[in-house]
Amino acid sequence: MQNAHSVDTLIEARWIVPIEPANTVLHDHSIAIDGGRIVAILPTSEARQRFVARNYHRLSDHVLMPGLVNLHTHAAMTLLRGYADDLPLMEWLKGHIWPAEAKHVSTDFVRDGARIACAEMLKGGTTCFNDMYFFPEAVAEAAVDCGIRAAIGMIVIDFPTAYASDPDDYLNKGLAMRDRMNDEPLLSFTLAPHAPYTVSNATFEKVITYASQLDLPIHVHLHETADEITQSLAQYQQRPLARLHQLGLTGPNLIAVHAVHLNDDEQALLAQHGSHIAHCPASNLKLASGFAPVASMLAHGLNVGIGTDGTASNNKLDMFSEMRLAALLAKGVAHDAAALPAHIALQMATLNGARALGLDQHIGSLLPGKCADLIAVDLAQLNTLPCFDPISTLAYSAGRDQVSHVWVNGELRVDNHQFTALDERTLKITANVWQSRIQPSN
Repeated sequence: MQNAHSVDTLIEARWIVPIEPANTVLHDHSIAIDGGRIVAILPTSEARQRFVARNYHRLSDHVLMPGLVNLHTHAAMTLLRGYADDLPLMEWLKGHIWPAEAKHVSTDFVRDGARIACAEMLKGGTTCFNDMYFFPEAVAEAAVDCGIRAAIGMIVIDFPTAYASDPDDYLNKGLAMRDRMNDEPLLSFTLAPHAPYTVSNATFEKVITYASQLDLPIHVHLHETADEITQSLAQYQQRPLARLHQLGLTGPNLIAVHAVHLNDDEQALLAQHGSHIAHCPASNLKLASGFAPVASMLAHGLNVGIGTDGTASNNKLDMFSEMRLAALLAKGVAHDAAALPAHIALQMATLNGARALGLDQHIGSLLPGKCADLIAVDLAQLNTLPCFDPISTLAYSAGRDQVSHVWVNGELRVDNHQFTALDERTLKITANVWQSRIQPSN
């Protein structure tokens, strides 16, 4: 051991699923981490000779994989979990969610809701999320406090809220927030115009200009429901995507959320321009929005990541169940059992989401030099035994409760199922306090 290199952390595991190369399982390998980055991935027998670590983890029944990337959520809406269930989208929004938000949403609401969401995501193996909501600085502060990576959406919408008075106010506040927090290592930023039915052409044009100048992703709900398309045809004589394409929105920085109602030509158009899809299968089902043609999207060459949406329309931030549902639905819609194999489902929940956010050089797979965002999943439970193929087991059998350890940027955030820094009891009290405030408005 005289020539051993000193590192911060050495993790030994029964399996490693690095995502890159695709469909790869490494047996009895270890990951060395130093300075927040992966230094090496190598057989455990070699790792013991090559490295001496300040922190050792020997996980003999576990698989290591990249942290999950939740490509679309509204974290603060955790405080509205189950508030108005079993309703179609526009009735849900106009009759319940928007009035509740008008009454309750504030910096405190957003910060508290986002902290609860960050904790739920971390404990379930999500290490990065892409958010869209009001008071985005409060979401950013919650993410930093919780030690989770976040892409913070600078929301833009054409009507006034407690957060901003008009589109210029939304943009100015969002950009000022980005300037203040741009040096935070766990944060990145997107421009987040809400949807074609809440954002005007003039506002979209401003968003496109800023996105081009600052090289930012554009995160927008698009083609979520059939009604959205019907309304667009009536108002603009165009389907929403055609309108946005004419404005110049399609490109490699576009993240189209939901994209349930895309025809073949529209899928080809988005693929041609290198755009990305945030697929939210549980939310699409719960709001009866429809079945996204995911197998067809993949066949067109589209990069498709997975999101949970907010807990008000899901009702949980569980990327394991989302990944399984995405794979099964794709097979059923395509009438093809091979339409979305397990290793592609894992890639959608990790690397594809990172790629959509422009973060794939840093996260989404386990490679030397990348940030050490990774999770350990215990596969020695009855529901994951026997384990013939760890990739298949992760995609179809494992649950978020089997995530035992979570590292973000090399920092251990969940250790043997317990938070290392967050106080779960305090978070539960916070949730109950907000429930008592919101409940009388039902």
